[in-house]
Order: sequence, then C-alpha cells, then structure tokens
Amino acid sequence: MIEKKHIPHLLMVAPFMLLFAVFFLYPIASGFFYSFFDWNATTSRHFVGLGNYQKIIASRDFSKAMWNLSTYIVITVPLGIVTAFCLALLVNSFRGFWSNFFRSVYFMPVILPMFLAATIWRWIYTPNFGLLNMIRGWFGLPSVQFLNDTSTMLYSLIAVDVWVSAGFNMVIILAGLKNIPAQYYEAARLDGANKLQEVFHVTIPMLYPVLFFVTTYGVISALQVFDMPWLLAGSSFSDYGGRQKALLFPVMDMMGRGFGELKFGQASAYGFILTAIIVLVTAAMFVFRRKDYDR
Repeated sequence: MIEKKHIPHLLMVAPFMLLFAVFFLYPIASGFFYSFFDWNATTSRHFVGLGNYQKIIASRDFSKAMWNLSTYIVITVPLGIVTAFCLALLVNSFRGFWSNFFRSVYFMPVILPMFLAATIWRWIYTPNFGLLNMIRGWFGLPSVQFLNDTSTMLYSLIAVDVWVSAGFNMVIILAGLKNIPAQYYEAARLDGANKLQEVFHVTIPMLYPVLFFVTTYGVISALQVFDMPWLLAGSSFSDYGGRQKALLFPVMDMMGRGFGELKFGQASAYGFILTAIIVLVTAAMFVFRRKDYDR
C-alpha cells in the first residue's frame, strides 16, 4: 500500500515517468514488436519471425558495414585518445591566458555544427582546388580523390573524426591531469625520472580511470557513427555509403532500409542487432577492467 504522505512525491515524478514511458519505453517495445514483421507502414504487416534478423546478418551490406565499423573503431579510438592525451599534456604545460587560449582553440571543433564541420572538410578534400590537394600540388604531387577513392575514403573520415572528437577527450583528460597531486611528480624527479618517465610511470597510471572512461565513451560513440560519414559521402536515403559503400556503417544502413526502402521491420531488427553489439562490447570492456583492477 502507498502511504498518503508519499502521494505528493509520486505525483511530482509522474510527469517524467509518463514522458519516459511514451517517448522511450514505448518506442523500444514497439520497435522490438515490429522487428518480427515485414512492414512498410502503408500495408498490413506480415509476421516473419526471425526472418528480418536472418536477412540482415546474411546481407552483403551488413558485412561491409561491420567491416568498415571494425576498421574505424580499431584506428579512430586509439588515435583519438593518444591525440587528446598529447593535447592535454601540451595545454597543461601552459598557465593563465595561453592555457585558456589553447584549450578553447582545441575544443572549438566539438561545438561546431556537424554539417559545418563536414562542409569545411569537404572543401579541404576537394580534388584539385581543395586545401590538401593545393599543398600536394606545391610539391608536385598528383591530386587525390579523398572522398571518391575507396582506398582513402575511410581514412579521410577517420582524420575528420579525430579532429572533431579530440577536443572533448582533451578536456576530460585535462581535468584528470589537474587532480594528480604534485607530490608524485616531485618524488619521481627525486628518483631521477625524466619527463617521459614521469608520463609513463606517474601520469598514465593515475589517469587510468579517466582513460577508461574516454575509451569506453569513444567505443560506444564509434559504434553509433552516422552523421559525419553520411555528410562526407553526400548521402541520401536512396544512395548512401559513398562509392562502393566505402563509407557504409550500420546506423546508416539501418536508416536506409527504413526510410529509403520502407523496410521498417528490417530497420527495427537492425537496431536491436546493433544494440546487442553495443551492450556486449561495453560489458566486455567492464569485465576486462575489473580483471585488470583485481590484478
């Protein structure tokens, strides 16, 4: 039984719980329900059981998207964290005005609208007249089709992503650096440690929780990557992923199936497959962290 004194408190949280149920729980339950049907939102639905899941896993686009995603994560996450760590060390070496200046400059890409960042980099990558190809021309090097050559498209995306995300990770790591007691560095210097040894034997071990956070956040974000490859490839719901699907990723494939091909059942199933992958990868990271911590 609910006591009368608790009713006002329950009424206070009721609006949130109602909105949470309507806009979060109901879409999840509805999506899971429709993942077992062949449905295009215009005709009656037809029950197919696990057919949607089987079609997705067996499709060539799914294999391509997962390969692109795996390559993207393996390169982007470590490179982004190393870049952010180096920037944090650089900013932390300054004081006063210059510290604030460089912190603001490096954080600027994070607050740029994604379409604007994509527009800037599409211009930088433009053949012949783009900034990178102009610089290459000064050295007599041929023009490169960064966003049309399948051998460079994914790496061009990775460069943009590191540029955009490094500032956010830098701020998190910089906050961790500020919390490391100075006594540890003084003790290391008394033992004859140089700057590089201080980084490896003091800074990195003390930043382990922070580095784990930015790594986990980076992996989860990378698993859901959508907007930047979509914009760089100039995608639409009828044509996405760029040349030979070199920039095809799971979320993009899911959106294309749903809003491009009107296969909402397959799109729903795709969403739950991706959710399962994210949960498993995240759980594996936490298990690895706990085992490493226990040692």
